[in-house]
Amino acid sequence: MIHTLTRLFPLWAILFSALAWWQPALFAGLKSAILPLLALVMFGMGLTLTLDDFTRILKMPKLIVLGALLQFGVMPLAAWGISLLLGLNPLLTAGMVLVGASPGGTASNVVCYLAKGNVALSITLTAVSTLLAVLLTPWLSWLYLNASIDVPVLQMLMSIVQLIIAPVLLGIALNHFLHARLRPLQHAFPLISVAAIVLIIAIIVALNHERLGELSLLLLLAVVLHNLTGLLGGYAVPRLLGYDTTVCRTLAIEVGMQNSGLAVALAMKYFAPLAALPGALFSIWHNLSGSLLAALWRRSG
Repeated sequence: MIHTLTRLFPLWAILFSALAWWQPALFAGLKSAILPLLALVMFGMGLTLTLDDFTRILKMPKLIVLGALLQFGVMPLAAWGISLLLGLNPLLTAGMVLVGASPGGTASNVVCYLAKGNVALSITLTAVSTLLAVLLTPWLSWLYLNASIDVPVLQMLMSIVQLIIAPVLLGIALNHFLHARLRPLQHAFPLISVAAIVLIIAIIVALNHERLGELSLLLLLAVVLHNLTGLLGGYAVPRLLGYDTTVCRTLAIEVGMQNSGLAVALAMKYFAPLAALPGALFSIWHNLSGSLLAALWRRSG
C-alpha cells in the first residue's frame, strides 16, 4: 500500500498544485515550513544510506567521476543556456540554475530500480553528489548568475550544510547503529518524503498563483528541455565511452533527476518565491518523465 502511494507521487503533486492554485490561502501561510520539510526529506534519504555506499567509490571511481562531471557540468550549463535562449527573467533563470546546480534527487534511486538500472551505482552517485553540492552548488550558482543577480555564496554553503549534510549524516548514523529497530520507519519514510515534497510544491504554487498563468507554458518548456538534456546527456556520454546499457540507464536517470527540493529551499531563502517556481515544476515533471522512461526500459528488458 505504501509503495503504491509513493509511486503515485506525480498524481499527488498535480492534485495538490491544482488545489493550491484554486485555494492559495490554504498553503501560502506555510512558507516557513519549506526548510524543515526539506530537512525531513534529507533525513529520510540518510536512513536509506550505509557506509558501504561511500566505500563503493573505491570499486568504481571512473563511473563516479563521470557521473559527477555530468551532474555538475551538463545540468547547470543547460539550465543557463535554456534560460538565455527562452529569454527568462533573472529570477526564473536563478531558479533554473539552482535546479541545475543541485545534486541528484532521492527519487532517482527508486526510478533506477524500476528501470532495471544499477541501483548500487545510483545510490552511490546520489550520496557523492549530495556531499559535493556543499561546495559546487553555491559556486556554480555564482558562476552562472553573478553577472545579473547577487549570489550569497557563503550563506548558501552554510544553508546546504544545515539542510542537507546534517540531516543526511544523522540519518546515516541512526541507520548504522539502530538499523534493525528503524526498519519499520525505513519502509514508511519514502511516503513521508513524498508527502513533504508535495506540500513544498503546493506552497510554492500558492505563493506564485497570481503569475502562474503568464509564466506556466514558457517555464514548463524550459523545465522539460532541461530535464531531457540531462536524460539524453546522461545516457549518450557513457554509451559513447563504451559502457553497457545498465550503466547508461543509471547515469541518465541520475543526471536527469535533480534534488529540486534543495533548489526550492535556496530560492525561497536567498531570492524570491518566483525563483522557486522552476524547482517546483521540475519536481513534478522529472518524476513523470522518469517514471515513464523506467516503464519503457523495463518493458524493453
